[in-house]
Amino acid sequence: LGNIDWEKTELLFSEHHLSHAASSFFASPFEKSAILTIDGVGEWTTASIGMGESNKIKILKELHFPHSVGLLYSSFTYFLGFTVNSGEYKLMGLAPYGNAEDDETKKFIEIIKTQLVDIKPDGSIFLNKKMFSFCHKLKMVNAKKWENMFSITRRKPEEEISQSHCNLAYSIQKVTEEIILKMAQTAYNLTKASNLCLAGGVALNCVANGLLLKEKTFKNIYIQPASGDAGGALGAALAVHYLYFENQRHTDEINDQMKGSLLGPDYTDEDVDKMNRFFKTVYKKQDNFDAMAEFIAEKIANGNIVGWFQGRMEFGPRALGNRSILGDSRNPDMQQKMNLKIKFREGFRPFAPAVLAEEVQNYFEMDVSSPYMLMVAPVVFDRRKKLANNYNELPLKEKLKTPRSDIQAVTHIDFSARIQTVHKNTNPKFYTLINAFKNITDYGIVVNTSFNVRGEPIVCSPQDAYLCFMATDMDYLVINNYIYSKIEQTDYNNNEKWKRNIIND
Repeated sequence: LGNIDWEKTELLFSEHHLSHAASSFFASPFEKSAILTIDGVGEWTTASIGMGESNKIKILKELHFPHSVGLLYSSFTYFLGFTVNSGEYKLMGLAPYGNAEDDETKKFIEIIKTQLVDIKPDGSIFLNKKMFSFCHKLKMVNAKKWENMFSITRRKPEEEISQSHCNLAYSIQKVTEEIILKMAQTAYNLTKASNLCLAGGVALNCVANGLLLKEKTFKNIYIQPASGDAGGALGAALAVHYLYFENQRHTDEINDQMKGSLLGPDYTDEDVDKMNRFFKTVYKKQDNFDAMAEFIAEKIANGNIVGWFQGRMEFGPRALGNRSILGDSRNPDMQQKMNLKIKFREGFRPFAPAVLAEEVQNYFEMDVSSPYMLMVAPVVFDRRKKLANNYNELPLKEKLKTPRSDIQAVTHIDFSARIQTVHKNTNPKFYTLINAFKNITDYGIVVNTSFNVRGEPIVCSPQDAYLCFMATDMDYLVINNYIYSKIEQTDYNNNEKWKRNIIND
């Protein structure tokens, strides 16, 4: 960049979906790939199909506003009582509680496909604009119209979730999957490429991603880990680097350019010491990292929940082992405990497994890596427990309590899991911890969820981590090589005060 004459350089604007396309293709390991971007809307485009080769991207086809897969899905997010543009992953997590065989579910799918959206063979869609409000109001839909159409009332935030709500979530998830699969097939028909790159907010629908993988239309699939609009900033920079300045790309078809998506800030021991003095913390420092990993692995194996803070923060919506809360996947009570006492969130929400990359096939029906927690796959049959014949008819809470596998805490009610494969070359410290857990338990897998509570961003600094630790029922906190035990903290008896402060603030 030192050779650029900035006074003569133009102010550059990258189109929204070009930015999404660039964020995935230029970061991918592929020399050549089809590109599919799907989101709510950017400028006028809601989805695009392109072709990337070397340092070039050519957009081949676009779908335009208001006909949008993302806005269709977000309309159901709104109707089911979640927050638009952030609650879509809750809707995806709720969908498996729906009963596919229920007549109500079949009716919902029919209504969606006949009264709300016309799905074309190529995956393009046309929304019935009379049934949506986002074009002219600050609400996604007219709730009264939808209540009459589906014969259920709109769920209010915090309201109890009924089986009808679950069935409706299942229905829109299935319709969305159908659309995405058709779009991907069209991308293949237009490009005949063996690789596919995905980006845009809808690319974070990891259930649909798992189905794309299973379809095997493409030999390889790459998903930008920050597929939402944050990744668009990265894509704009990459688009300028390659498309405007015509720099050459160097790919090996194996390794991407995201560096494990660990692109955020990191903090030195000096930073941690400042935090310790400020909060008057009680801690132990273990300079031997392997010894510390063994100690923490043993604590996790004994049922403790650990806040884990190491190195550079993750870029994107997923905690990948540097700003994580960890637990034992074998513990049948771990999901409920982490949801209600650690994250302060809805009890139905599933947790993801972090598994040693070489061990993934011992637990899941998956033969590829998933380093960014963007693929869903089933738990292998041998680990499953037999379900009662009336399982699908059980209420949501009873389904949650039903034993499903020997890794219960990461097995969703349909035997699926959103998988993170942990690789020694990209995150050696997290790998070392899980490997230490395996040496103790013979299980190379732990629960991994983001280090935050409901409504808060993932922690970034040591101060953030300590505040969150003190405001929850986490047992241990690790920052770099510093270990904090909740029971040893001087303000432990005032823990309710910490909870009130972080939740209210």
